[in-house]
Amino acid sequence: MQFHQISPKQKQKSKKRVGRGGAHGTFSGRGVKGQKSRAGAKIRPAWRDLIKQIPKKRGYKFKPVARKFIIMNLDILNKAFKEGEIVSVASLLKKKLISRIKGAMPNIKILGEGEVTKKLVFKEFKFSASAIKKIKKVGGTINSKIKY
Repeated sequence: MQFHQISPKQKQKSKKRVGRGGAHGTFSGRGVKGQKSRAGAKIRPAWRDLIKQIPKKRGYKFKPVARKFIIMNLDILNKAFKEGEIVSVASLLKKKLISRIKGAMPNIKILGEGEVTKKLVFKEFKFSASAIKKIKKVGGTINSKIKY
C-alpha cells in the first residue's frame, strides 16, 4: 500500500464560501452595515485605546505622587501637650489630633502660628522657619531627620 492509495474514512468538510448566493446570500450572515460587516474588519483592541490617551508631547512623563503634609500649628500643640513631653507622630495619633491616611502614618509640617509657652521635644516633623524660632526661644528641642 502506498500513500496515494490511502483514502480517509470520512470525507473532508468543504470550507463555507460566504457571500456567493445560496443559503448565505446578500449580507452573508454578517448583518447589515457597520464595522463587523466589512471585508477585512478588525476590531481595535482595548489596549490601543489606552495608548491613544497618553499625550504625544516631548518629555512627557507621568506626574509623581507628591508627598502631602498635614499642617499643625504651635498653638494646638501648646494646648494638647504638657511641659517636657515628647511630640511625635505616634503621640499625635494617641491624642487624636491626627488620623492615619489609608492606613499609613501621615507626614506632618509644623507651622509657627500661635505661641508656645512649654518646653517640648519634637521628633519626625518638618518645620517652618518661624516655628523653629519660637520653639528654640522657649527652650524646646528639635530632633528631626527630615531636611527643611
